[in-house]
Amino acid sequence: MSQPSYRLQSYQEVEAAAKLGFALDVNRATVDDWLRLPGLSIRQAQGLVRLRQAGVQFHCLEDLAAALGTAPAQLTPLAAVLSFCYYEEHCGTLPTVSLNQATVSCLVRLPGVPAALAEAIVWERSHRGPYQDLADLQNRLGLPPDLVQSLMYYLRP
Repeated sequence: MSQPSYRLQSYQEVEAAAKLGFALDVNRATVDDWLRLPGLSIRQAQGLVRLRQAGVQFHCLEDLAAALGTAPAQLTPLAAVLSFCYYEEHCGTLPTVSLNQATVSCLVRLPGVPAALAEAIVWERSHRGPYQDLADLQNRLGLPPDLVQSLMYYLRP
């Protein structure tokens, strides 16, 4: 599982991968990501990615099954590694702001950024210099990984 391109060979490997923390975000997966799962063809992977690029979001196993033209039971062995996250899309792209230029009022408009965090981001930047990247932001403010993961879609250095 340490190799990003490793293709799981069986449903037993899928279970083992899930226990190790591997998850595939179905609404962000690339063709290569889909091809890591056993039983999916390149055409199916390409079709899922094309649907997602067209704005379709998958909310459950049944949605994937419908998109693939198969019964949900056929996908059940993959359920342990499938993650169904919802993303609010804005015209196909998410609005991003510069971490090193955004004001407090701009930052509080981002999902998951309360006023106190926005103020801390700006204060830290003004007193210790610009952020190198999101990892620098996380380290300097002691932010939890799940918050940084959600912010990475909205902030750029």
